Amino acid sequence: MFQSFKRVLISAAIAVAVLPAVAADKLKIAVVPGAYADSINAAAKDAKAQGIDVEVIEFTDWTTPNVAVNNGDIDINYFQHQPFLDNAVKKNGYALASAGTGILANVGLYSLKHKNVADVPNNGKVGIASDPVNQGRGLLLLQKVGLITLKPGVGYLGSINDIASNPKSLRFVEVEGPQLVRITGDVDIAQGYPHFIVAAKAFDPSSGLAYSGIEDQQFAIQFVVKKDRVNDPVVQKFIRIYQNSETVRTVSKKSFSNDDRLYTLAWLKK
Repeated sequence: MFQSFKRVLISAAIAVAVLPAVAADKLKIAVVPGAYADSINAAAKDAKAQGIDVEVIEFTDWTTPNVAVNNGDIDINYFQHQPFLDNAVKKNGYALASAGTGILANVGLYSLKHKNVADVPNNGKVGIASDPVNQGRGLLLLQKVGLITLKPGVGYLGSINDIASNPKSLRFVEVEGPQLVRITGDVDIAQGYPHFIVAAKAFDPSSGLAYSGIEDQQFAIQFVVKKDRVNDPVVQKFIRIYQNSETVRTVSKKSFSNDDRLYTLAWLKK
């Protein structure tokens, strides 16, 4: 009888020991609405079949998702590229890092008032992202089409204070990136993110007057986690599921209006 009781205790101990592993196969992932949320939701279904329960939580700003991961309330966020993350870490001291690469979304210049960049009038209004890195990306595109000139060497870290030449005396309206789609009709030209335009059903995301290049890998969206979880096996398993999912690829193409100019699957381009 003692041996039988001992076996019961051992079995119970083994059951308790494996509980943390089962609990670990759950992930909370923060996204912003649109293409990123759609693709993560698609991957979540595939992950479920492979033993990972994923809870997808949508945020409408670009600040809270990093706070949530840094505080341990969220396991992964999926909304930002590496330069944005680097700036957030430097500015706020977050203990965050990328665990993997996702979609590389293009950036465009859109106008609901003009058919060509040259039609933008003197003293025209320009909608542009308010955060340091994405503002720089928008300014580089405005420079590319000849509307402004930036100081030499500022690159994507440039701000409106780094504009060296503004021949049309353009006026800049700064708003957080996801809100740019909402003000496009109120300005002459606006920096735009096709996936947000698709999500808002505001206008044709393929109607951009100009697009930035999609070959720049540094602007690919990252799977961001706390530094000590970069190699977490459950995190890495989910990223592999995402990157190998045909459903993710189908959903992403639809989220970018079936227009290959607007995005690329960055992990395939390394």
